[in-house]
Amino acid sequence: MIGSTGLKSNLCIPARLNMTENLIVKNNTQTIFLIPNYLHESNPHSFLPDWVKLSVHHLQHFIVETEKDARALLKKLQLSAPQSDFIILNWNEHSKPEEIKEIEKMLASGVDIGIISDAGLPCIADPGAEIVRLAHQRGIKVKPLPGASSIFMALMGSGFNGQSFIFHGYLPIDKIERSKKIKQMELDARKSGITQIFMETPYRNLKLLDDLVQFLAPDTKICIAANISAADELIKTATIAYWKKELPAIHKQPAIFIIGK
Repeated sequence: MIGSTGLKSNLCIPARLNMTENLIVKNNTQTIFLIPNYLHESNPHSFLPDWVKLSVHHLQHFIVETEKDARALLKKLQLSAPQSDFIILNWNEHSKPEEIKEIEKMLASGVDIGIISDAGLPCIADPGAEIVRLAHQRGIKVKPLPGASSIFMALMGSGFNGQSFIFHGYLPIDKIERSKKIKQMELDARKSGITQIFMETPYRNLKLLDDLVQFLAPDTKICIAANISAADELIKTATIAYWKKELPAIHKQPAIFIIGK
């Protein structure tokens, strides 16, 4: 567990970077910009303030979770260079160890770089955090830009403890391990009052809901937050007894789940 407002994620990312090397400290103006992405395609410009657009207007080099989603954002940011001039490298859970060599070349080139997640804030439950770690090792300035986070927006709307919480990322796939994790989160929320936040791949949402109503006590409270910021947004906190009767139709919708007290 991390400090009172810390995040912990077991998101499966390629943790294969060599972090034992000595720090390489440089005195330059190279900057890595952490560019927030919008949460839902129905209202992207609500999440792209002019200040963010101006901050990244000059960029041509990017490290992204998925190129298709990154290019959709870059088109809306209206950068000064045409998209054909962009140099884009992917870094995600499917990346191979040898791919880091190209990223290291980009970091060593001295150019400003943008990091983009598929949605929300880069480096929060996102493989981009490892690239930022490399940037710090090399003395490169890191510039986080403000934007929306479905994790924090769900917590804000849940009514649960926002002073002390933990983010678990994805739960185990194995049914036995998953049931143990769900019951442990419930116990921790009841005993300590620490809010328990987690997520699931959208096409597995309904299976997760089935597990939650099966393994949790009827009086345990759960917040389900799906399609945050969209017109059909759902953010509702209720007991398991309620959810057993009113399971929401959130199949294939991005969602955050919270157990609280």
